Amino acid sequence: MSGHRDDAAVQESNKGTLAAICAFSLWGALPVFWKLLEDIPVMETTAHRVVWTLALLLTFLSCNGRTNKITGALQSPRTVLTHALAALCLTSNWLIYVWATFNDRILEGALGYYINPFIYILLGCMFLGEKHSRMQMVAIAVAAAGVALQFPAVKGIPWAALGLAISFAGYGMIRKKSPLGSFDGLTLEMGIIFPFALIYLCLINPHDSAFGSNSNATWLLVATAAATATPLLFFARGAKSISLSLLGILQFICPTGQLLIGWLVYNEPMPLLRLLSFTLIWVAVIIYIITIKHHALKK
Repeated sequence: MSGHRDDAAVQESNKGTLAAICAFSLWGALPVFWKLLEDIPVMETTAHRVVWTLALLLTFLSCNGRTNKITGALQSPRTVLTHALAALCLTSNWLIYVWATFNDRILEGALGYYINPFIYILLGCMFLGEKHSRMQMVAIAVAAAGVALQFPAVKGIPWAALGLAISFAGYGMIRKKSPLGSFDGLTLEMGIIFPFALIYLCLINPHDSAFGSNSNATWLLVATAAATATPLLFFARGAKSISLSLLGILQFICPTGQLLIGWLVYNEPMPLLRLLSFTLIWVAVIIYIITIKHHALKK
């Protein structure tokens, strides 16, 4: 009997690993999709993303009989406030990411997601009283050196990268305070942002709106829901079945995909300083992975 249980556990872990790889690979490839929308204003794109993502998530939750969790959450002011703050971080992240993609800064966006885990470590240390190993602090220092090299590489401050890393790390920290799961929480967040997105779309002059101007633009805007929810579905499936350490390692698939697409597909410049910067980030990632594996072995 134990042999069957072990086989089932291995199969479940393999399926979870595959699902997580699919999620991070899709997120890594999404710049190609967002580039198709680059002629549409960033605010309009993000507003449609909120509207259609909410519609898709509500459909999914209704089909699974899970809308009662959202109704229950609305009775708790604290939960609503938590997700309102999370929604603010998430919307900021979406706006920055789409803006960076539209403005040929995919490499800068990739940098943001590379340094995101290190921002988590710093925030945990500063606000949650978490203790970190010497190796983790070395990884932060190396990552910080890599980020510092971006300043002369981009001839300024890499605001998009820092904005993406801080907003997503903030989102993760705030979501830790919520009793809701990923889908229920995201649905509540989209519901909170929805009125603002709808008002914005209603205020747009119909002649200036891309929605309805042609079938291609219309379907692309509707497809932002699938672009948002599909990788999240895979991620939720993977996160249930594999360890956080493995999940932490696999997440680097995403910025690596973005980096390769920005550099090789859209020919964004990779001068020596920027290459050296990413090299230091990769060294920090390797140190980070080693600390995760070491921590897992000690358990």
